[in-house]
Amino acid sequence: MPPLLRLALPLILGELGWMSMSVVDTIMVGRLPNSAVAMSAAALAQVLFNTLCFGVGGILLALDTLVSQAFGARQTEEANRWLLHGLVLATALAALLTGTFFASSSLLRHLPATPEIIALAIPAMRGLAYGTLPLLLYFTLRRYLQAAHHARSIAYALVTANLVNAVLDWLLIYGHKFTIAGARFTLPSFGVEGSAWATSIARVYLMVFLLAAVLLADRRHHYGLLATTRDRMRRRIELQHLRRLLVLGSPAGASIFVEIAIFALVTTLIANFGPLSLAGHEVALQVASTTFMVPFAISAATSVRVGHAVGRSRSGLGPSSAIAAAGWSGIIAGAGFMLVASVVLLVMPGPIARIFTPDRAVIAAAVPLLLVASGFQFFDGLQITITGALRGAGNTTSPLYTQIVCYWIVGMPLGMWFSFRAHLGALGLWLGLLFALTGASIVLMTVWLRTTASLQNLALPTSER
Repeated sequence: MPPLLRLALPLILGELGWMSMSVVDTIMVGRLPNSAVAMSAAALAQVLFNTLCFGVGGILLALDTLVSQAFGARQTEEANRWLLHGLVLATALAALLTGTFFASSSLLRHLPATPEIIALAIPAMRGLAYGTLPLLLYFTLRRYLQAAHHARSIAYALVTANLVNAVLDWLLIYGHKFTIAGARFTLPSFGVEGSAWATSIARVYLMVFLLAAVLLADRRHHYGLLATTRDRMRRRIELQHLRRLLVLGSPAGASIFVEIAIFALVTTLIANFGPLSLAGHEVALQVASTTFMVPFAISAATSVRVGHAVGRSRSGLGPSSAIAAAGWSGIIAGAGFMLVASVVLLVMPGPIARIFTPDRAVIAAAVPLLLVASGFQFFDGLQITITGALRGAGNTTSPLYTQIVCYWIVGMPLGMWFSFRAHLGALGLWLGLLFALTGASIVLMTVWLRTTASLQNLALPTSER
């Protein structure tokens, strides 16, 4: 547990910093006139952007396995090579996604939301699109830093990025008048669109910060990264490396897409029930996403530690039993935190909702959803940390198949039945999420138990399995 916490705590601060940007956006948008409409528009833009960007960009999670195993086996040159190929792949994916966002923003008009919500969501979607490339480059650089145990740089980057985002939110969401050297200036209010631009600019800052952190780490610890980039043979882009990233990362990306997409569909369906239901959903989703960031960070740390253990075991530098120890410590820590979060949401849903908006109607719509969220916190923490442990061991397919079945074949149909047949509205769709996450955690626990029973096989090179 102590080695896990040393790696995970900076990542937790970083993930909470990452999520707090979205929370601050929602809080500031919630202070605009007609807050239910503004929050609904922000919810639509954010959830559609996140679904595609994090789903497709999730392919880069393959770097967790490849870079951490390379560092674990003390093959820094190989880790550097994976970073280079990850940056190339991230650039290609960003180009594809940015074009998709601009081409599909008009499709928002076909969603079951009121015209006033759609009119605000379209420019917000376009504002977020400009942050796609820096987001994926940040994502790649982060995999390298956390695998090399430089997680503090990630935490510092996200904490300072929050300050950048908050200042830009204040400047761009609301209108301001300034007097400088006797001259008066007026900055118009950009509302929800201003929030999107603030987020994109903050992501550019994150990318630059982590690039500087990688170069500084290379200079201090002599990883040979700069030497690698100067060597023509070492910096050559090889199709087999890109292919391995795609083969290993595609199930991981698809797994994230499957999970986020169900929240996107739930958001879209809740739009049928009007701005109040959608705004209440946005509040509950922001809260659930914030608590989720802690086990998500622990999952990343667990993936790195399991990957290191596998790399050491394969090279004869450590025992195979360390693989199970690394995995279980992460699972216990993630699930334990979410159990505490469950109690907090159960006890004080009203005060939590009031943080986001003073609108009593929106608060009333959010409270029942927060109570359902309290029911699936533990299971959500369990499934994401097990997913990280399996990813570190090189298994990215089991979580994907599990989520397809539990989310889309079981959870979503149940949620729609509760919502439209039992007339529970937004609450019914959230009940479907409860069943989906509970089922996924049970299945993945079974997979992990089988994995720990065959650790000796996992420790062998692929050719000997």
